[in-house]
Amino acid sequence: MNGLTHFDGEGRARMVDVSDKADTARTAEAETYIEMKPETLERIREGRIGKGDVLAVAQIAGIMAAKQTSQWIPMCHPIPLTGVSLSFEDNGRDRLRIVAAVKTTGKTGVEMEALTAVSAAALTVYDMCKAVQKDMTIGPTRLLSKSGGKNGDYRREPDA
Repeated sequence: MNGLTHFDGEGRARMVDVSDKADTARTAEAETYIEMKPETLERIREGRIGKGDVLAVAQIAGIMAAKQTSQWIPMCHPIPLTGVSLSFEDNGRDRLRIVAAVKTTGKTGVEMEALTAVSAAALTVYDMCKAVQKDMTIGPTRLLSKSGGKNGDYRREPDA
């Protein structure tokens, strides 16, 4: 099946057997964006969203999601994470950037955990702000970097 490891010899889905892989330090960083009206971003920054501190709740949601990734993504292995952090920055106008950094020492990488973390955080921002604005846009969501494992390191090239 073109070298895809999540398929067996008969083309059926399977979880990859990682039992023979060595434990190595692994990291991944992912980002996403959520675009909104300037007034919505201002309300988030000033703590004027009725449901509470949007970024604090989104941060907790991202961490919780990273820890539960294998329950969301069928072929992901449950991974004991050693660290998850989320950060938020805005452009001062209409765009919030969310970045997750995830770490483990194990047999498989944490790219999906980082991507899941930023996705859940963005969805939480949307949920907490939807009474103020329903036409917010999430994305793009993308892997920025990963380290560790037999395939080595990856760093996304900066956008032009």
